[in-house]
Amino acid sequence: MTKASDFENIPSLQESEVDEMKTVYTLPKNAARKWFVIDAADMPLGRVAVKAAVIVRGKHKPCYVPFHEIGDYVVIVNADRVRMTGTKNQTKLYYRHSGYIGGLKVENFNKLVARKPTAPMEKAVRGMLPRGPLGNKLYRN
Repeated sequence: MTKASDFENIPSLQESEVDEMKTVYTLPKNAARKWFVIDAADMPLGRVAVKAAVIVRGKHKPCYVPFHEIGDYVVIVNADRVRMTGTKNQTKLYYRHSGYIGGLKVENFNKLVARKPTAPMEKAVRGMLPRGPLGNKLYRN
């Protein structure tokens, strides 16, 4: 059985003996940022949105940190020609609210595409980015 007195002879670690470990990460001003062009023609909406969101966040880079804006720029061409799988053309609903009582507006995918062709892609990518100030900056890329 060990006694408390047995531990008195163990040398304690002095602060000078402990090596500090520092995490090194890339700052946004030092990150090399590229431009990516994604052709969305006849591709499923979600697959294109996932690729764009990953590139914008910078998760494809080895120097990724979740709290900095080090991602690349993305341009999605033919976003109006994206396709939905299954019957989502008729059943997928987009909601918005005017702010007034009873002001809920609902429209399906086909009507939204007719009104603003790139809106479903914008909403899909925006929904995959973090909320808050960092997500707002990333979305502008």
